[in-house]
This record gives sequence, structure tokens and C-alpha cells, in this order.
Amino acid sequence: MTTRAVTVAWVIRISAALLLLLAVVMMLSVLIGPADIPLVEQLRVLLGGWHAGAEALDPTERAIILSVRLPRVIFAALVGAALSTTGVLFQALLRNPLADPYVLGISGGAAVGAIIGIMTGVDGLPLGIPALAFGGALCTMALVYAIAGAGRALSSNMILLTGVIVNAFFSAVIMFLVSISSSTELHSITFWLMGDLSLATGRQLILVATAVLGGFAVVFGMARELNLIVVGDETAVQLGVEVERTKVVLFLAGSLMTGIAVSVGGVIGFVGLVIPHLMRMLFGSDHRVLLPAAFLFGAAFLVGADTIARTAISHSQLPVGRS
Repeated sequence: MTTRAVTVAWVIRISAALLLLLAVVMMLSVLIGPADIPLVEQLRVLLGGWHAGAEALDPTERAIILSVRLPRVIFAALVGAALSTTGVLFQALLRNPLADPYVLGISGGAAVGAIIGIMTGVDGLPLGIPALAFGGALCTMALVYAIAGAGRALSSNMILLTGVIVNAFFSAVIMFLVSISSSTELHSITFWLMGDLSLATGRQLILVATAVLGGFAVVFGMARELNLIVVGDETAVQLGVEVERTKVVLFLAGSLMTGIAVSVGGVIGFVGLVIPHLMRMLFGSDHRVLLPAAFLFGAAFLVGADTIARTAISHSQLPVGRS
């Protein structure tokens, strides 16, 4: 068997195992909650909930399972997958083990957009806060790349330094906005800044799924080029990689995934920093294996964390970003 076949087989085995883990965690998460619904009834709702002939299903139980828990679980999986994937990507591109999805200041820009939305009352509009947060993330991304690439090649160190500076600036802006907000606004702002997955809707799920799956497809399609860039730009060029173009595409894909995840789920730390290192210790540093492993395990991890956050305290929910 060739090396290529072994690599493909290894990727398939690892992905299948982690996909099974994700499916189990998601199923358990849907079945666990404060509502006192018998397990048999929950399984009946999941297995036949959308069938017209699914008789004798309590409407309230059906709504709790299919309209509240299931969208939130899928939402958590998508956000966790996005943050873990971009964590792997930025740690490789920036050659910095402490890099995470927020290193470019994208979280700060998204947070400013979300806070402005909360303070101006657009949370009642469809995609109001997520739209403003995503707009803030896009503006931040454009600002970082404009500064880092002004008159020079796109340098990893310059991008990292610019991101840190921009993030520090937005942190100051966030503190200012918090200081002038009302008590009602302060509660919403604080909860969003600590990560909130409770507002998942069907429209948001479609948007997030499209961005996350599309972004992952782009990143995974360049896994070989990413492996070579990690070794060194000169080596990558000698082996036929268009380094500058590849870096731009990967940075844009990672930034868009981060922006969409932050805009709808708030600021959720830890996942994008730690999960890539854990997967790297288990499966090695080949990004053809590392990227799908981080994608799937990150999804399972955040689903599990969110389950604990919403069930640890009776009749209350903890922010998933601090649970």
C-alpha cells in the first residue's frame, strides 16, 4: 500500500471515529435538559418529530426538543468546529503556538459591532446583532490586512503584531461602551461577551453552516500547501507553492469563519487555543489529518461544554465561554 493510500485511510479512520463521537455527544446533549421529559418521549420526538403521522406527541415537548435544544446543539457544533479549525490555521500560518482565532483582533471588532447593536436596540430585527457583529469583524479584518500589508509582502509577524494592537484598541472601545451603557444593556452586553448560544435560529443556522463548511472546504483543500508553509516559505516556493496567494486565501477563509462564529455566538475562548494542540499531540502535525480532527473534536467539545453550561445550575444558564 502506498504512502498516499495509508494517509487517506488514516484520515478516514480518524474522521469516522471523531464523527461517531460527535454524533453521540450531540444526541446526549439533545436528550439532556431541565425540562422533565421522559427519555422514551424524547426519542419518539427525535425519530418521528417532523412526520405528519407522529401522533400523540406533546406539542410542548416537541417544541422543546426540535425548536430549542436541537438548533442550539447544531449551532454549538458549528461554532466549535469553526473556532478549532481556525485555531489550527492561525497557529500554523503565524508559527505561534499561542495564536488563537481571535489573534487578529476579529473578536474585538465583532464585539464592538454587537455592543452598538445592543445599545441601539436592533436586537429585535432579524439578524440585527449578528449582522452588526459580522460587519465589525469584516471591517477589523480589512483594517489589519491593510496595515500589515501596506507597501510590503504579507508578513506573519506583522499580521500578528497588527492584530494584537487592533485588539487592544477595540478592548478600550468596549470598556468605554460598557461604562456608558444602561443597567439593562449591561446585562445583555456582558452575557454576549462571555459567549451565548441560546439565540440560535433557523436562519442563523443556515448562514453559519454555509460559512463554516465552505471555509473548511477551502482550508482543507490547501492542507498540503499549509504543511509546506509551516516548514518554511522558501521550501514551499521551491516545491511550487504560491506562498503569498495561499496565505491570503487561508487568512481570509480563517478570518471569515472566525467572524461568523463570533458574530452569532459571542466571544468563546479556550476552544481555538487548546483543541488544536490536543489534536496535534494525538494525531501529529500533518494538516491533512489535523484539520478534520480539530473540526470534529472541536464541535463535540463545545457541544459538551454548552450542555454543562445550560444544565449545571437548575433554572439558570452559564455563559458557555466561561463555563
